[in-house]
Amino acid sequence: MKAEGGKKKHKESSGLPALLAVARGDEPADLILANGQVVNVFTGQVSRANVAVKDGRIAGVGPEYHKALEVFDLSGQYVLPGFIDGHIHIESSLLSMREFARLALIHGTTTVIADPHEIANVLGVAGVKYMLKASEGMPLEVLLMAPSCVPSTNMETSGACLSVKDTAVLLKLPRVIGLAEMMNYPGVAFGDKEVLSKLLLARDAGKPIDGHAPGVVGQLLQAYVAAGVGSDHECVGPHEAQEKLGAGMRLMVREGSAAKNMTGLLPIVNDFNMRRCCFVTDDKHPEELLHHGYLDATLRKAVAQGMNPAAAVQMVTLNPAEFFGLKDKGAVAPGYSADLVVVGDLLRFNVRMVLKNGKPVAQDRKLLVKLPDFKDKNVTGTVNVGNLTAKSFAIKAQGDLCRVIRLVPDQIITEKHVLAPTVQKGLVVADPERDILKLAVIERHKASGRIGLGLVSGFGLKKGAIGTTVAHDSHNIIIVGTNDADMLKAAKELKRMGGGYVAVAGGKVAASLPLPIAGLMSDRPAEEVAESLSKLLDKAQVWGARIANPFVTLSFLALPVIPELKLTDKGLVDVASFKIVSLFE
Repeated sequence: MKAEGGKKKHKESSGLPALLAVARGDEPADLILANGQVVNVFTGQVSRANVAVKDGRIAGVGPEYHKALEVFDLSGQYVLPGFIDGHIHIESSLLSMREFARLALIHGTTTVIADPHEIANVLGVAGVKYMLKASEGMPLEVLLMAPSCVPSTNMETSGACLSVKDTAVLLKLPRVIGLAEMMNYPGVAFGDKEVLSKLLLARDAGKPIDGHAPGVVGQLLQAYVAAGVGSDHECVGPHEAQEKLGAGMRLMVREGSAAKNMTGLLPIVNDFNMRRCCFVTDDKHPEELLHHGYLDATLRKAVAQGMNPAAAVQMVTLNPAEFFGLKDKGAVAPGYSADLVVVGDLLRFNVRMVLKNGKPVAQDRKLLVKLPDFKDKNVTGTVNVGNLTAKSFAIKAQGDLCRVIRLVPDQIITEKHVLAPTVQKGLVVADPERDILKLAVIERHKASGRIGLGLVSGFGLKKGAIGTTVAHDSHNIIIVGTNDADMLKAAKELKRMGGGYVAVAGGKVAASLPLPIAGLMSDRPAEEVAESLSKLLDKAQVWGARIANPFVTLSFLALPVIPELKLTDKGLVDVASFKIVSLFE
């Protein structure tokens, strides 16, 4: 990819008249991408054309455009709109805003619609404002949705609670474009006053509302959609997805690090409903961003599964742009923002160049611009734990059968099993030989000392304990272990670090990853984060872990809005009945 021509003096002009002058061919463009194959997301056609850019916008697309201050000869490479992730929690990358933006940009993503409810559960409105400040001046455009459910339920303890008044404040902030995923679907369907007040705030402001309704169908779904909820990213099966599309929802096909739903949902995406669908990630972990990519990886997988490349591109550009009202994004067409991605081909989607508002910001996976590095000491020191001893993890046997959380491979849903526990001296203990481990969720915001205890099957650990302060959505400490002593050591180390990931065996810390920003994000480069994470995963595998990333799986076991059985600091939650139940059957 070669830049031709230099900075030539010309008559300065700007605004719409200047854009039109370039479009007519009367004035030179600021920049031209020449001899590229342009993917038209309106028609699905791919055709050779030049793309002329003026003042950060596309002035014209066609072979007629040649005059510019700077020309990049693409030699037949493909020009796409900048990728848009319609739903992500940036905190789940474990990276600072700066590091996340760096990796997103080099992989072709120029806009993200982020739900900051992770940090909001720790710090409230201040956490959302931190995400706005940390993303100011970034060439990655970060748009936020106002968190709708902080906490997600009353069956857990979060660090903050966002009221209707708080929601009203957030919806008026710059770059807050809608209401984030409404997880309290029973509250919507049955007319909870506070829930409906938040929905009405967004509806009255003409802003989109994201959904979160796993398994919700029938009349409950009809009520949910009637309230104004416009999308859902929680579908795991085709029948549910089809029903939600039929009810008028936008289908967000999630292909993230924790949950991968593309394979199950792609068969229902057809020529008729495709414009109502988009690809999202929900979360993307640092090692994947570094080694596999971001939405470029999603596109590779979609095309490998038989999807038309132009259709796949449409699902990460025009479709999310239209749902979120981003009228000048999502297409390579006159008048649109010059957020552009150049790739070598439409199979590998190997990103060669990225432009944001008409300016090159990345080339061949290297950033060309300096990113701001915002720091705020008020988002650190958030792990406040009450006094803990080994007895804190003791479970008195109160019956012959226990409810056990059973992991489902590659999913964040779980199954509810009823098994006979292993009991020693009147206490329920972990039994690694039966793959039944202890699970603990420790309140870490108010130092209440409250702890929820349960049992989980599917991790496969034979020794030690692993723990983290990343525990969706309230982000209390969550630990799984083979014995109480190592679980206690893990809790104390997480408190000492100010949050993060830890692996403990024999009373010693074997590996750790500090996450000092709200106990959720690192302040270190992505490469260091990935290296520390790799060491943690290696330890877990050596200790017998059956799943690729047990820390990610662990982090979702405290989320009481995802079926079937979860654990919070207040106890075991049966998600189907939406209430806390006894560990013993």
